[in-house]
Amino acid sequence: MTQLGMTRSDLLALPAAVDLVTAGRALSLGRSKAYELAQRGEFPVRLLRLGNAYRVPTAELLDLLSVRREDDHGHQPEVPAPAGSRLTA
Repeated sequence: MTQLGMTRSDLLALPAAVDLVTAGRALSLGRSKAYELAQRGEFPVRLLRLGNAYRVPTAELLDLLSVRREDDHGHQPEVPAPAGSRLTA
């Protein structure tokens, strides 16, 4: 039997996109529930459809789980401001 859930280091080691079963495991969902939510359009992050397969962007999965990448010094990388936004100091 496969263990549900993933550690932070497991999550950070994921490639740019993962299959639906892996994304479900990260959310502590079994295979059947992950596919059920996907087919109903209720999976909690955006799904990419490639032929018959689903792919999940890892960045969106990490955002949902509030997992942030940190640099070698323990700092979170700066996120650039969206194009067209104006920041004042």
